[in-house]
Amino acid sequence: MSKSWGKHVSFVLVFVLAMMAWGSSPSQAAGEVTLYTPYTSISVTPGESINYSVDLINNTSSVQEAALSVRGLPQGWEYQLTSGGWSIQQIAVRPDQSQSMSLQVEVPLEIDKGTYRFQLVADGKATLPLTVEVTEQGTFKTELTSDQPNMEGSASSSFTFEANLRNRTAEKQLYALTADVAQGWDVQFMVDGKAVTSVNVDENATKEIQIQVKPPQGVKQGSYSIPVKASTNATSAETTLEVVITGTYAVELSTPTGLLSTDVTAGGERKLTLTVNNTGSADLRDIRLRANTPLNWEVTFEPEQITKLEAGGTTEVTATIKADKQAIAGDYVVNMTASAPEATSEAQFRVAVKTSVLWGWIGVLVILAVIAGVYYLFRTYGRR
Repeated sequence: MSKSWGKHVSFVLVFVLAMMAWGSSPSQAAGEVTLYTPYTSISVTPGESINYSVDLINNTSSVQEAALSVRGLPQGWEYQLTSGGWSIQQIAVRPDQSQSMSLQVEVPLEIDKGTYRFQLVADGKATLPLTVEVTEQGTFKTELTSDQPNMEGSASSSFTFEANLRNRTAEKQLYALTADVAQGWDVQFMVDGKAVTSVNVDENATKEIQIQVKPPQGVKQGSYSIPVKASTNATSAETTLEVVITGTYAVELSTPTGLLSTDVTAGGERKLTLTVNNTGSADLRDIRLRANTPLNWEVTFEPEQITKLEAGGTTEVTATIKADKQAIAGDYVVNMTASAPEATSEAQFRVAVKTSVLWGWIGVLVILAVIAGVYYLFRTYGRR
């Protein structure tokens, strides 16, 4: 009885140990077939495509054939098994060799952040557990962004923004591109160097868009918001660009009456009242006044420099013109300039030179002397 009982106990122990050894190795079965990939746990973002390189290893002395499937894949996820350029459901491996295959898993865009587990199974032979960590909360939306949404320039500038339109949906989308701007503003959308009003973007893809903004003439200094939108019937996104106008720069040199002519005697002086007008939308600073005169003429200004002239403002300057003593009667041209670092204005004055009154009186006296001399000669010698 004791020997027979000992044999039965030994048989049971061997059977139990064999079953424990089989159950403790889920990635291989009785034929010593193994599924292997180096990256069994990875982190991704929503919408990514995961490509596993998997080997089915046959450690036996006979050909092993296995039906392949993916189990436990979360809802909404998709997969494809390929080898040698073919989509496969079953694979055979020669003795003591391995066969490579590719498992492509598509992570959906609309997904919660968290850890997801599933298995690649060689039916009845091996199981390969896989873990995917989704690091962000997924969305089913569109994104429109710009790395540089703010630009500054004068009213005559043209502003070009670079924007990225990302389609984070599962379908190709045709987006209408619009901008909500005041009348006079010109906004154009450029894709691949061409002006467009709409653009196609593939699923989970990004398209680069150039947005060209041109302000209207006479726009005032200040900050302006440019709301831009990309929209379809199902999804949309918008962003706000900002244009900072530093103002237009313009100056005008004239006189209070607009008359650009005067007269002066040779060697004499004439004072003129000039007006310097800031006709732009930005302040002007350090406006200097200069003159280009005929030879030996002089022009002085009071003041010679205007420290600041506000937009739309006007100030008066006195110009003193001094003619050359040897100037003969006639018309002369004097060019006067008001110049700031950003703008310049020139006015051309016609100056008529008259002879001196003293020389007129001298002429009269000479004529009178001649007349008196002739009279004297007639009186003295006329009786003879």
